[in-house]
Amino acid sequence: MELKNQTIVSEFFLVGLTDDPGVQPLIFSLFLVIYLVTILGNLLIILAVSSDSHLHTPMYFFLSSLSFTDICISTTTIPKMLDNLHAQDQSITYTACLSQVSFVLIFGGLENCLLAVMAYDRYVAICHPLRYTVIMNPRLCVLLVLLSLLVTTVNALPHSLMALRLSFCSNLEIPHFFCELAEVIKLPCSDTRINYLLMYLGTSLFAGVPFSGIIFSYTQIVSSILRIPSVGGRYKAFSTCGSHLSVVSLFYGTGLGVYMSSAVSDSSVKNSVSSMMYIVIPQMLNPFIYSLRNKEMKETLRHLIANTPSLL
Repeated sequence: MELKNQTIVSEFFLVGLTDDPGVQPLIFSLFLVIYLVTILGNLLIILAVSSDSHLHTPMYFFLSSLSFTDICISTTTIPKMLDNLHAQDQSITYTACLSQVSFVLIFGGLENCLLAVMAYDRYVAICHPLRYTVIMNPRLCVLLVLLSLLVTTVNALPHSLMALRLSFCSNLEIPHFFCELAEVIKLPCSDTRINYLLMYLGTSLFAGVPFSGIIFSYTQIVSSILRIPSVGGRYKAFSTCGSHLSVVSLFYGTGLGVYMSSAVSDSSVKNSVSSMMYIVIPQMLNPFIYSLRNKEMKETLRHLIANTPSLL
């Protein structure tokens, strides 16, 4: 079948969290703060890792990659929402909407893969400490990040191409503050069975495999930690995983909440709030989780912030 754009519309309408004009300024302010905190927090993580030679390790390399991904996810969704709220205009062009769908799939999938890569890094560090520097060499670390990006791009490409062949008629309202694939493919008046099949297959494969990798890694980690004779040794080993476990719990916990809420509720507002918890909140909290639970990161950030006035 030839893939071509059959749409008869030029724009969609993002319903957002509310259509109450009195509440929209509050939502605008809230999301503006969230976006600025997300950008600033993740930029500080990247700057801290790049400026301190003590942090030039695989764990912090993956952390800076995760921070960059968080910046990309937030920039894909929030600025358009802020623009719509400021202009009192809910429209988004057809091209911008499909682009947003693609970038959310790419960067959301990349975050998923990076969390699995970070779990593997912790597995090697705890279960094979003597071989850690040999296994997790710089070449492998870069290769794992690039491979994760390639995999998520390959996953997003079929969804984008199949969306181009859909015909949209009268229903153009998307009950979210961004173009989410699951909501966009509910709108067409053409056959969407292939789109749904791709979505379920992609979700099962490209989300299930990394999550299974995380479960396997931590099963091996817990098994190794329990074999450590001293309580202090167990605590020290497990503490290196604390931040990552918190981020994994936040990412998958909010993601599971989205699908559970969608399954039990047809409310567009509730689904939008659930999506916000999945695509906005974890990206804002990740820098705080890693900086507050990590002594090295706290010291580097403190030094970086203290030296900022002199640099300016």
